Amino acid sequence: QVQLVESGGGLVQAGGSLRLSCAASGRPLSIYIMGWFRQAPGKEREFVATITWNGRTTNYADSVKGRFTISRDNAKNTAYLQMNSLKPEDTAIYYCVVNYDYWGQGTQVTVSS
Repeated sequence: QVQLVESGGGLVQAGGSLRLSCAASGRPLSIYIMGWFRQAPGKEREFVATITWNGRTTNYADSVKGRFTISRDNAKNTAYLQMNSLKPEDTAIYYCVVNYDYWGQGTQVTVSS
């Protein structure tokens, strides 16, 4: 069994920053890609960002490019999402995903105007 533990969500004012973390643990796992999706109330889950485990390739949704940065620490099996210049429309539950197979429980991010 693989567990993903997310942390770092919270309430922040528009223009502020948050850093999300996602730590993978459990049975030995070959991680190829980690990423973040989000789901706002009444909306479908949407892609935010991904990073390959060698760190060579990152992808971002157009809505977060230039504001969010995804990174990883292979030694800790952890991925991070640094979110700057947050907007109210970034409010959502953020989910970590590994290899598009394993999902975290989600962490709430709320941006007030």
